[in-house]
Amino acid sequence: MRKSNKTILKKANVAIKAGDYEGFLSFCTDDTEWTFVGQQTLHGKEAVRNWMATAYEKPPTFLVKHFIAEDDFVTALGTITLPDEEGTEADHAYCDIWRFRDGKMAELTAFVIKP
Repeated sequence: MRKSNKTILKKANVAIKAGDYEGFLSFCTDDTEWTFVGQQTLHGKEAVRNWMATAYEKPPTFLVKHFIAEDDFVTALGTITLPDEEGTEADHAYCDIWRFRDGKMAELTAFVIKP
C-alpha cells in the first residue's frame, strides 16, 4: 500500500532534522523545483543539495504546527530557527507548500518570515 503524502513528508522531516540530507533528498524527484518566495528558485535535486550544503551547515530546528493535505499537496505551517547573515539564530514563521508526484516531493513553494 502506498504511503500518504503527509506520511512521506513527515519521514523526510525526520531525516532533515537528523542532518541526513541525502535521506531527505531520497524523498524528492530528480527534477524537484524549490521556490523561496521573494528570494530564489532551485531547479533539480543537485541544486537543492548544493543549497543545503551552505544553508543547513547544521540541521535546522523547526516545529510543524499543522499539516494540511489535499490531493497532491501537503502544506506545513510552523516555526523554524535559522541563522542570519552574522550567524545569529532567529525564529521565523514558515509555510511550505509541497506538491507530490508519484509518491515523491516534486515542488516546494516556501514562505519564510522573520516576525
